[in-house]
Amino acid sequence: MAETAKEVNGGDARDLHSLLSSPSRDFLIRNNGEQVKIDSLKGKKIGLYFSATWCGPCQRFTPQLVEIYNELSSKVGFEVVFVSGDEDEESFKDYFSKMPWLAVPFTDSETRDRLDEVFKVRGIPNLVMIDDEGNLVNENGVGVVRSYGADAYPFTPEKMVEIKEEEERARREQSLKSVLVTPSRDFVISRDGSKVPVSELEGKTIGLLFSVASYRQCKEFTSKLEEVYKKLKENKEDFEIVLISLEDDEESFKQDFETNPWLALPFNDKSSSKLTRHFMLSTLPTLVILGPDGKTLHSNVAEAIDDYGVLAYPFTPEKFEELKAIEKAKLDAQTLESLLVSGDLNYVLGKDGSKVPVTELVGKNILLYFSAHWCPPCRAFTPKLVEVYKQIKEKDEAFELIFISSDRDQESFDEYYSQMPWLALPFGDPRKTSLARTFKVGGIPMLAALGPTGKTVTKEARDLVGAHGADAYPFTEERVKEIEAKYNEMAKEWPEKVKHALHEEHELELTRVSVYICDKCDEEGQIWSYHCDECDFDLHAKCALKEEDANVNGDDAVKEGDGGESKDGWVCDGNVCTKA
Repeated sequence: MAETAKEVNGGDARDLHSLLSSPSRDFLIRNNGEQVKIDSLKGKKIGLYFSATWCGPCQRFTPQLVEIYNELSSKVGFEVVFVSGDEDEESFKDYFSKMPWLAVPFTDSETRDRLDEVFKVRGIPNLVMIDDEGNLVNENGVGVVRSYGADAYPFTPEKMVEIKEEEERARREQSLKSVLVTPSRDFVISRDGSKVPVSELEGKTIGLLFSVASYRQCKEFTSKLEEVYKKLKENKEDFEIVLISLEDDEESFKQDFETNPWLALPFNDKSSSKLTRHFMLSTLPTLVILGPDGKTLHSNVAEAIDDYGVLAYPFTPEKFEELKAIEKAKLDAQTLESLLVSGDLNYVLGKDGSKVPVTELVGKNILLYFSAHWCPPCRAFTPKLVEVYKQIKEKDEAFELIFISSDRDQESFDEYYSQMPWLALPFGDPRKTSLARTFKVGGIPMLAALGPTGKTVTKEARDLVGAHGADAYPFTEERVKEIEAKYNEMAKEWPEKVKHALHEEHELELTRVSVYICDKCDEEGQIWSYHCDECDFDLHAKCALKEEDANVNGDDAVKEGDGGESKDGWVCDGNVCTKA
């Protein structure tokens, strides 16, 4: 971490002055036009703030940095220097007017560009901490400030280690008081604004609800949680919930909190971010459970609340073992009717709009396809699935597929379903919720396979279809082993290493690669690749070897895939649209 500016910049910059100055300038500026000599920064820690007015994340981070700056600048030697990425001087001036610190003049584009290169700035906001000699102190200033605020000063590696050790100690010695009480606050608040002493919560089971009301998943979960909370209160259980809102907007916080029956930390309480680290928050919503002794009973029971409701209380390890046994018994007893029949809803839709009784599907191999028109990876996968469906139906009539839509309106459902040759649940069918819960659908497209008895064969059928097409049917573990054995036998005929004219730098080695794009034909391949790990280079066997030696065009050929990447511009993450 203790690199010098000279080392970072390949020897061009030698100290703070040479980093920030130019031949015609030895000063920085304030937003009122005042010039401040660079030499006046001696003895201070400096944050170089790479930011721009057009950058949304920058706009959200800047107020947080202003708060930290105002807290530190009057007490310790801390200064921030704005290095603008704005495209015109008017935008620079407007943005800089909101900043209480210094800046490199917008007109000095040469210095701004040089600082970008020196500190390898590839994204903004970026906050680089240096000392008064230009030595790099911390290159992740944005993350540090977001996580620890002013407590991280002077932002050195030693301070980071100290903070981490303190966090570990706090986890070991955790109590309700250490979690919810701060030096300036020993209470939580009720929705009418009254203060409830934390001491009144001692000895109770506490749920810490981390949530953002504007997130759809948080709204849906809060509704379920309120039902559980009210039932526990009716049963006179010693249980309380404390909302730890991660909302940016106070009005949104108030509107959400006023409709809920539990307690909360005050809006924008400084301990909120500390608690997200303390409990290693990774998803929203999260409901952390503290036992009567203040120790953590469970890091997140949100899924258990979704699945079991009030039955999950009191959220102890023993209760979860009990629920696990119930779940196993439920899976063992699972049938197609238990999954798809709910009261009068005992049918699925046929392509002609007719109602197909679930009883007519009993005894068949079934695929459940969770998908939606708005999801680009779904739209890319569906045509391949249509081909696979038709191929399987030609071989086995005792097979069917049911589309379970996550579309947002009937029109989108109708348009998307018109491209499909199989059955479907009606749009908006309430059975979708229970099916998504049963198969733990966290992202789409998702494809679950059921055997003739209605029991789950695999929840990973999408991957099997992608890798093996119709050859994966009926998607059982035994079938996958047969395919693997065939691939392994096939590869015995191929050389372990080859040289190829398209990649003369290194030999290509026969390697198991789940999915790749061949660098010769630009088509997708699976399972086997002639691969260079150093260069991330792949060739199909048929492209790497001479046809007469490769044995890739006969009946035993590896199915390499039938197309390249979709040209859709993904709005989702990678190959899956996951819940926010």
